[in-house]
Amino acid sequence: MPARDAEPFPRAVLDVLGTAGDRPVFEHGTRVVTGAELLDLVARIANGLRARGLGPGDGVALLLGVTAEAFATILAAHAVGARVVGVRPGLTEAQVEHLLGLDIRLVVRDTEDLAASPAAPIKCTGRLDDVARLVHTSGSTDAPKACAHTYASMTNAWNTRPDAWPPAVRDLATRLGRYLVFGSLSSQVMFEYAVLTLTAGGTVVVADDPADAITRLRATARVITVPGLARLVASQKHSPADLGSLKALLVSGSPLTAERHREALAVLGPVLFHGYGQTETGMISMATPSDPPGTVGKPPVDVKIRDGELFVRTPAQASSYWDAPEESAEVFVDGWIRTRDLGRFDDDGNLILTGRARDVVIINANLHHIGPIEHVINEHPDVAEAYVVAVPDDETGEAVHAFVVPRADRVPPIGELRELVTERLGAACAPVAVTAIPEPPVAPSGKPDKRQLIA
Repeated sequence: MPARDAEPFPRAVLDVLGTAGDRPVFEHGTRVVTGAELLDLVARIANGLRARGLGPGDGVALLLGVTAEAFATILAAHAVGARVVGVRPGLTEAQVEHLLGLDIRLVVRDTEDLAASPAAPIKCTGRLDDVARLVHTSGSTDAPKACAHTYASMTNAWNTRPDAWPPAVRDLATRLGRYLVFGSLSSQVMFEYAVLTLTAGGTVVVADDPADAITRLRATARVITVPGLARLVASQKHSPADLGSLKALLVSGSPLTAERHREALAVLGPVLFHGYGQTETGMISMATPSDPPGTVGKPPVDVKIRDGELFVRTPAQASSYWDAPEESAEVFVDGWIRTRDLGRFDDDGNLILTGRARDVVIINANLHHIGPIEHVINEHPDVAEAYVVAVPDDETGEAVHAFVVPRADRVPPIGELRELVTERLGAACAPVAVTAIPEPPVAPSGKPDKRQLIA
């Protein structure tokens, strides 16, 4: 890890930009920004922030798009040691107001005035124990919480330190020649892979519309959700596009079944990197195209399993939830993060995710985890994806309702699924109803949204 007396994040990123010189590092349409130009932009914006009184420990909210200026502003705000809150597009007025109430000293909606400041040498003044950023969880299982990442954790993160790259990241880094960014740079995944791209010598490419950006912008890498991957695979099977430039699809957000994993590799080739991580932890593990389908590879961080639940320690983990001591005490335990995910290791040490600890159905007062039920239903040859929810039942309290994406036109009969689940997990876990859906509904985070299925 970096020495404590060295300048903290984003010093390593700024050094990369300084070394890049005239190499293109950021591309948006016809605009190409070199390393030297982006570094100058960071210097001017940092000077502008300091001129407005922003310094170590001060909160700054960024309501910016996906531009070179937005990326530079994030780095500049960290350079002055501020606590950065990114506000992603698509939030309601009430949600934005809530974010702007998180002890914010300055709100940045436009960078023009800041960028007009004269450049000055950049000194990174973040204090290691100060909170560097607040990143909100997706809220897929409950209300979003603000994860507090310190300057120490961001400085220790693997993406800025090639000597600390695990084997999977080392492989990925060779494929990041043109990495697509879209949606919001306040996304932890989007931003951190952008930093990795710069560190690996690649170019960050803005996709205003990511739908056909791989072919249109000749991208080599992009982040994709599991539902998005399913759509891409289906499209390639029926109307193939030229994906010759693609070298890495960074699958994130939710687990990928072994069958979906194998199908994607068969259709798209050896380009899948299935990452597993959380807002609280950063990256925990990553499967490369050569790892067994259905796994997330061998974790390069500390992982222990208690009663089936994964606890982890990572170099870049958050320290707490902002202003939420009770929730923090439940998740941040003696230096470990309680992931609330269920998992196991195969015989070769690959991690297999089996569900969420709180994703349960209570039948006749007995608790059953939903993840294993979904895994069994996914084994049926006519099922491409399975999503299980708990529904009220007059006799048992709750019962299993399965939503399935059929592999072809045949919807598996409920009798076959009940027999399969009963044989493996017992009759209580067998579905009382099965509904065929073309694809799962998704939340704003891009993850499958079971709350819409229940509704």
